[in-house]
Amino acid sequence: MFVDSHCHLNYKGLVDDQPGVLARARAAGVEAMLNISTRASEWDDVIGTAEREDDVMASVGIHPHEADLHPDVHAETLVAKAAHPKVIGIGETGLDYYYDHSDRERQRQSFRAHIAASRETQLPLIIHSRDAEEDSAAILEEEMGKGAFPALIHCFTGSRAFSERMLALGLSISISGIVTFKNARDLQETARDVPLDRLLIETDSPFLAPVPHRGRPCEPAFVADTARFLAELRGEPIEALAEATSANFRRLFTKAGI
Repeated sequence: MFVDSHCHLNYKGLVDDQPGVLARARAAGVEAMLNISTRASEWDDVIGTAEREDDVMASVGIHPHEADLHPDVHAETLVAKAAHPKVIGIGETGLDYYYDHSDRERQRQSFRAHIAASRETQLPLIIHSRDAEEDSAAILEEEMGKGAFPALIHCFTGSRAFSERMLALGLSISISGIVTFKNARDLQETARDVPLDRLLIETDSPFLAPVPHRGRPCEPAFVADTARFLAELRGEPIEALAEATSANFRRLFTKAGI
């Protein structure tokens, strides 16, 4: 059984056929899905899906792309919304200097607000980091020094050095279908060496469909393809990788209760 630790079930491409998407995921052996929010206007819909489906959980957060549009979302806002029983994580949040859709200082302020909410609730922080390794690491190292909080880097595509800094802080690393791409040799080398007890898997659907589904909207069912590729890459039985990544999810996201 697999866990998709990061998907967007309420995004176009999935929400249009949500019952079918969920049925195909279950048929593929996906036992749980974490439905991620990226802006405040999504929160109620994302939580609503989790309320309807026993195997779907929710997060609350503001993506770095959206930081400029959410100046009033503070730690207190996130903590209050995270009180819902199906909200098990804070995010996604972080820094994206590749697109720079929001001012970088505003991204950093939003990131710190999410960290404060994670520290207070002890719900895992779901981190997006793109072309911002140094600032991401520096903020996380500084904030961890103020008080520990659980966290993971989602859809990891960073350098080996960044992975090592994150692991040293106690974070987990989540691998998406990007690892199956032919041009992802550096990521494959890093993913091979992530300790098994710190490894998660995800789809980030409807984005980043793994081989052999390239060119199609990604679905949570496809997490099984990423898991099979990873198991072969790491020289581990697929059953062992599935069991370990699911156990890691349960240990990190304790509020999930699965």
